[in-house]
Amino acid sequence: MQKLALSDEILLTIEKPARYIGNEVNSVKKDLNEVDVRFCMCFPDVYEIGMSHLGIQILYDMFNRREDVYCERVYSPWTDLDKIMREQNIPLFALESQDPVKDFDFLGITIQYEMCYTNILQVLELSQIPIWAKDRTEKDPIVIGGGPCTYNPEPIAEFFDLFYIGEGETVYFDLIDLYKEAKESGCSRKEFLRKAAGIEGIYVPSLYQVTYHEDGTVKEMVPTQEGVPQKVKKQVVSDMTEATYPEKPVVPYIKVTQDRVVLEIQRGCIRGCRFCQAGMIYRPTRGRSLEALKDYAYKMLKNTGHGEISLSSLSSSDYLQLKELTYFLIEEFGKQGVNISLPSLRIDAFSLDVMSKVQDVKKSSLTFAPEAGSQRLRDVINKGLTEEVILNGALEAFKGGWNRVKLYFMLGLPTENEEDQKGIAYLAQKIAEEYYSIPKHERNGRVQITASASFFVPKPFTPFQWATMLSPKEYMDRAHLVNDTFKEQVNRKSLSFKWHDAKTTILEGVLARGDRKVAQSVYEAYKSGCLFDSWTEYFDYGKWLEAFEKTGVDIDFYTTRPRDLDEVFPWDFIDIGVTKDFMKREWKNAIEEKVTPNCRMQCSGCGAAMYKGGVCYED
Repeated sequence: MQKLALSDEILLTIEKPARYIGNEVNSVKKDLNEVDVRFCMCFPDVYEIGMSHLGIQILYDMFNRREDVYCERVYSPWTDLDKIMREQNIPLFALESQDPVKDFDFLGITIQYEMCYTNILQVLELSQIPIWAKDRTEKDPIVIGGGPCTYNPEPIAEFFDLFYIGEGETVYFDLIDLYKEAKESGCSRKEFLRKAAGIEGIYVPSLYQVTYHEDGTVKEMVPTQEGVPQKVKKQVVSDMTEATYPEKPVVPYIKVTQDRVVLEIQRGCIRGCRFCQAGMIYRPTRGRSLEALKDYAYKMLKNTGHGEISLSSLSSSDYLQLKELTYFLIEEFGKQGVNISLPSLRIDAFSLDVMSKVQDVKKSSLTFAPEAGSQRLRDVINKGLTEEVILNGALEAFKGGWNRVKLYFMLGLPTENEEDQKGIAYLAQKIAEEYYSIPKHERNGRVQITASASFFVPKPFTPFQWATMLSPKEYMDRAHLVNDTFKEQVNRKSLSFKWHDAKTTILEGVLARGDRKVAQSVYEAYKSGCLFDSWTEYFDYGKWLEAFEKTGVDIDFYTTRPRDLDEVFPWDFIDIGVTKDFMKREWKNAIEEKVTPNCRMQCSGCGAAMYKGGVCYED
């Protein structure tokens, strides 16, 4: 019988106690006497968000297939339990065994977005593990970071013992085996980390020294010990079909964000949008085989009881066997009442045909992501989407019975001008006009077009990493201009516009583009009470500003400052396969408004072919 770390008395006083009791369907139980290594996998956000993350499900399954390893899970306690744990000195615990996280060999933290950085410190502090890596002793777990944010780990580097750069299915077992050897031989923590740095894809921050120019930019980053690589090479799964994938994902007791079976059909994207970090760091594009996906669909639906299956990828329409897969899922599971979800589709005849088959008579809204309001700016960002395609797709959808459309845009993109901004409202109006071009008796009521805009953040390892950001006021001025333009449109009652928070965008920019000097600011913000920064009700920009001021960090240095093409970035020590020369060419093409063909139309020599797989080697 599992002994709970929290008493019934505490569980009855907190919101959603099922977040903390474990024992979910398909969760793994092992005899601790029969395992050599204990690994606690953490997602530093509330349970409902973390349980929806596919990466943790994959690694949880992969680790637990090894008899000598026991992988458990932990998530950020919500604010009510956080308070109780601090008051009563209850150490943070893993869900499966309810044992304290501090007793594990490894704590692996998946870092999906920058706004969870203070939650990482919460997890460490509540686990009673020293927040700064330099303060940890032989009795503390090895703290590992992984996920998209590790492509610039520097703002949080000093909180981690090591980072795993790339896809987790490749060298994690090499790291586990090395740890077992070190444990058996009585090897010290420092010696283990030095040896771990020799595994391709493993970055140990304490073994590198960063120096700076007088202007504050990075001069160089060099290893401090022999045998530590100058560059850390991203890890990539060459054959997705052979890679580990969970047949029995854990099923929560409470509703979570993604409450469904998820089939990852491919990784990477052929499109090459210049603002998109995922499209660059996950190159090359690699798909799973149709037969493997059919098999996973059967097994995962049977083992979970879920009533929905969703296809996961950056651009589902580019999966070569999408038609065969979707028709199979519809014919095989549609009649059983299983809903088929197809995100990330381009709106074309095939997509509309499929959606009409999988959606109820009352059709949900369609989603378009033009990203920019004018064709000029769409060419700058290499979106590969023309106004004609957007309008034709919308018209066909309207004829098929849809009458709700969601449009996603970005404001503050490089070279953006007033006409580009107003173009967001103009495009929404043109889509409405397509709807009203249909005879009245054939329409499905009034059309509703909702446009939303986020503010652009120039992420590492994108052609736009040289771009500048704007101030919060400039972002808001642009949002208000677009909003005013919406109010001027003929069909304004059918149109609506909303925008994201500019202050959150600025903070995201600092954390995404920062160097090691930002770590002290993250710590100060956390100590002043910042937590769950991605949740609007808890985000406190004032406290962050105070933290930056107290630690001498200039926000403008990381956001609005222009960058020279030859500047050394904090993240340049990572080799993602895609070369910096390619990024420079794409930055130049953006300024010149030149479109680069997608990977299947023409190879642009980005460098990702070094990984010997995927789209680079298709016949």
